[in-house]
Amino acid sequence: MVIDLYANNRARVCYRKKEYPIVRSLAALSLLTVYGRSRQEKYLRLAKEHIEWLLKNYCDGYHGLGWGLGFAWPVSCGLAYDANTPLSTATPYALEALVDYSNLTGSNEFLASIARVYDFFESDIKVVRESESSIATSYGPTRDRVVTNAVSYAMYSYCMLLPFVSATEKLSVESKIIKLYSFVTSQQSEDGSWLYSPDGNSFIDCFHSCIVLKNIIKSSRIFPLPYSDAVVSKGYQYLVKNLYDPTHGLFKRFSRKNKPSLVKFDLYDNAEMLNLAQLTGDRSLAESLQEVIRRTFHDGSDIYSQIDIFGKKQNKNMLRWAVMPYVYALSQCDEVTP
Repeated sequence: MVIDLYANNRARVCYRKKEYPIVRSLAALSLLTVYGRSRQEKYLRLAKEHIEWLLKNYCDGYHGLGWGLGFAWPVSCGLAYDANTPLSTATPYALEALVDYSNLTGSNEFLASIARVYDFFESDIKVVRESESSIATSYGPTRDRVVTNAVSYAMYSYCMLLPFVSATEKLSVESKIIKLYSFVTSQQSEDGSWLYSPDGNSFIDCFHSCIVLKNIIKSSRIFPLPYSDAVVSKGYQYLVKNLYDPTHGLFKRFSRKNKPSLVKFDLYDNAEMLNLAQLTGDRSLAESLQEVIRRTFHDGSDIYSQIDIFGKKQNKNMLRWAVMPYVYALSQCDEVTP
């Protein structure tokens, strides 16, 4: 961490630029949002280029269509995902791009691909825990581990897929949505927070908490989820109360840590919080946060992803972490013009 932040942050010796599915997905989603507002064909054309890249660069060798990180990720001593491992946390962004394109254009061009993503969640993602009222799905294509935001992603994915499945499958999909939602809500603490995972020495951080909340909000707009407004309100208030730093006007990384860090503020946390503020209609926070992000993480045309404990900007123009989540959040702002 010290070497990456200080000795090699500018030069990036032994690093090389890579393509990442999440970057392509968020680029497509941002462009589709701007197209929906402007109806300028150039944005639709560019979005389609990113979608076509995704359809050529999915994880090969699985039942359905899924995407992963695009690099190897050793999670722990006993668990590692290789670059070709599709994940329940990455695939929903590509799915959302396919669904948004289809809905905006009325085109059937990507219906077969959407059906293959459904196969991914049905055949490749596993049920790790199940009770009469709830299920928790895997992070990747094995019975690997339970992660709260990953279960919320599966829930949102099934909601997006619901209009595209056959009439005979709808009841099954609806049942899965309710059971996935039941698991997510069962993991919410009395104070409104969620642990990253209910197992082991876990943590509570900003952007994963935002992801759980945004998936509940976006799911409930497609399929009614019981008491979702109360669940979201409780979680949102936890973030504002426990992760907002009023001195700097930014959201900090953790409210509960399980390891040390040299990062004081992360753009990813604040990008997801900006998006969440917009989803909840907290216009005041969205406007103030957008301005502080610009002032803190921008340097001319460059955007940095992290502010270290010494107040220095680090990680310039890294699209995966976290420029593209920020660009996507900006595309959702009402005042943003093409």
